[in-house]
Amino acid sequence: MSMDITLSREDVVRLCERIEGAQRRAHAIPKLTDEYPGMTIGDGYAVQTELRRRYVAQGHRLVGWKAGLTSKAKMRQMGVDVPSIGFLTDRMARAENAAISTSDLVHPRVECEVAFVMKKALAGPGCTRQDVLDATDHVLPAVEIIDSRFSGFKFDLASVVADNGSSARFVGGGRARCADELDLRTLGVVLEKNGEIVGMGAAAAVLGHPADAVAMLVNILAELGESLPAGSFVLSGGITEAVPVRPGDSVVARFQELGSVSMRFAE
Repeated sequence: MSMDITLSREDVVRLCERIEGAQRRAHAIPKLTDEYPGMTIGDGYAVQTELRRRYVAQGHRLVGWKAGLTSKAKMRQMGVDVPSIGFLTDRMARAENAAISTSDLVHPRVECEVAFVMKKALAGPGCTRQDVLDATDHVLPAVEIIDSRFSGFKFDLASVVADNGSSARFVGGGRARCADELDLRTLGVVLEKNGEIVGMGAAAAVLGHPADAVAMLVNILAELGESLPAGSFVLSGGITEAVPVRPGDSVVARFQELGSVSMRFAE
């Protein structure tokens, strides 16, 4: 993946302000490549990095990272061969069983993911699945609430990377388990909305093994001149399809061996 940056500093700041405004006011905007058709993935990350700097300067705390577009189907759909990554802050975290407001989101969707909590820092390039497992303190079941800020949920990779991988909210729960006590590849998950099953999958949907997604995330961070600090909370990518939610919906994600995570949605 080339991280070439073609946008000027002014353009990066301008697009960052556009994304930040869309996230803050929860309104949809046209995808960025409508105006900048030559925009590269590197440009997308330049905008995302500017957004992260801005949020940190405003007092948000960086708590971890997420891998997106990790399923082969999603990558094919987007015409890419590597996942994308986004950052997670303390303001995105929501407590289990909380009522999550949708009025500050554009078109929220939920997906089930395995979260990794790191006891050791990791740096790429060349980070492997085993490196990730060795550096993991424990894994948790999680639900990510994604929210693309683009009109009609239509976007391309450069735009979605700039929009911080559609990151919006996340909820961790269930039981913390040591990664080496589980077969993370075959771990099954069921997503229920209002008592009906709306998604099922096994964690192998995430690049064959969720720790491979975390290794790729670390290697992408290396291309951005960053590493993954100890204590990071990492979402390894959606195991299930992303399912739309609206006020009044209640969602439960049931994970084999890891318990369940539940939440409800309100105005």
